[in-house]
This record gives sequence, C-alpha cells and structure tokens, in this order.
Amino acid sequence: MRFDLITLFPELFAPFLSAGVTRRAYASGQVQVHLWNPRDWAEGNYRRVDDRPFGGGPGMVMLAEPLAACLAAIRAARAEPVPEQAPLVLFSPIGEKLQHAGVARWADSRGAILLCGRYEGVDQRFIDAEVQQQISLGDFVLSGGEIAAMALLDAVARLQPGVLNDAGSHQLDSFNPALGGLLDCPHYTRPEVWRGQAVPAPLLSGHHAQIERWRREQSLALTARQRPELLAQARAEGALSRQDEAFLAKNASPL
Repeated sequence: MRFDLITLFPELFAPFLSAGVTRRAYASGQVQVHLWNPRDWAEGNYRRVDDRPFGGGPGMVMLAEPLAACLAAIRAARAEPVPEQAPLVLFSPIGEKLQHAGVARWADSRGAILLCGRYEGVDQRFIDAEVQQQISLGDFVLSGGEIAAMALLDAVARLQPGVLNDAGSHQLDSFNPALGGLLDCPHYTRPEVWRGQAVPAPLLSGHHAQIERWRREQSLALTARQRPELLAQARAEGALSRQDEAFLAKNASPL
C-alpha cells in the first residue's frame, strides 16, 4: 500500500512516521509514504506556489501548475496503468466525513495520492481536472491538510496485520462492526481503588462471560447516552441481540 503526499511542509511528517505503535507499518513498508513538495516544481527564483485570488479578498490560493507538475511526477513514479491509477484525494471542508467504514476501505486498498491544501485553498480548475475525492475530518477548518493526512494514515496503519501488539484489539475499537458499530466500553487498570473509586466488580470476578456481558452493556449504555444515532443504526442493521434489547428496555434512561 502506497500513499504519496503533496505538501508544502513535508518536515511535519518526520516525527509522525517514526513514533508510536503505527511506526511499525511505515518501517516495514506495509504502508509506504512518499512526500512531495510542489515547490520543487514551481518556476522562478522564489519558487512561488500561491497567488492572490481573482475577485479580491483575503489570503492566497495554491497555483494549479506546480500542483499539476508535481502530480505528473508522482504518476510517473507510481507507474500505474491509467485504469488502475490511484485516486487523488483532497482534504477539504466540503468533503465526505472520514468514518470507520471509509478507513476500512482505505486499509484494504492500494493507497492514494493525498493533497494537503494550504492558504485559502486550491485553484478550482485543478480540483475539477484532477481530484477524484474530497475528505473532511469534521465541521471545522484547519490551517492545512497535513493533520488530516496524518489522521487518515494513522487510522489505516493501525488496521494493518502485526502493527498492534494484539492483532484483534482494533476489533474492539469504537465504531468497529465487531461491536455493532457502537462505542467501546470504559476501561480500568491498577490500582483496584483510586481516590475512593473502585474498579467495577464484574471486572474482578474472573468470570469471562460475566465480564463480556458487563462490557457489552456498558457499550450499549454509553452509546445510548452519547451517540444515540449509532444505536439506531445498529438496530436497523440487526446488530443488537434480544439480550441487548432487553437491557436497553430495562434501562430506558441512559446510564
């Protein structure tokens, strides 16, 4: 799997790619990351990559031509047949919100070319000509697409085999289909009593079925309280058991 990142600030990625558990995915080559600075394809002594917007207004807009030349170099390096070319993805407020299902699709893909915009945005003509998909992290604006790119790479990397210490741990993450798309349950560790608060008794029982049921009920209760739309979706998809429904009916008021 290969991701090529078009960014004016490639230096931001060095610590990200070399720290944390996901570094294993990058070090092993399971997730290959190549950084490309469009300034290297800009013309003139100042290697300009932006200019003032037509029509006036604040800020600057990324020029189309350096981006197009950079993209052509990436296409040549990837050497993919046209029908199989990796999509060019732009991180943008108008894009589809990144969710677990989308991350899972990317994790099983051959990768993509990720465009990290800056300033007021990218010349629309380049977007219309070259961008196949736009992705958003949510309804807020960042200074550039680099943080969004890191979020996508991190989410994809942790789903690769052998990256996490426990191969099945991501299946217990919030939003995972293995949990029915619900939120994960609360977690506790030593000491058993901290500032007068004890670890819930079921977790200390040693009874695996009782522990799993407690965790499931906590997941149901937490989702009902914090993200009821996820619970409704799980119900519509038939992901709730009769036992789940009985618990929810008995605990109509979220815990």
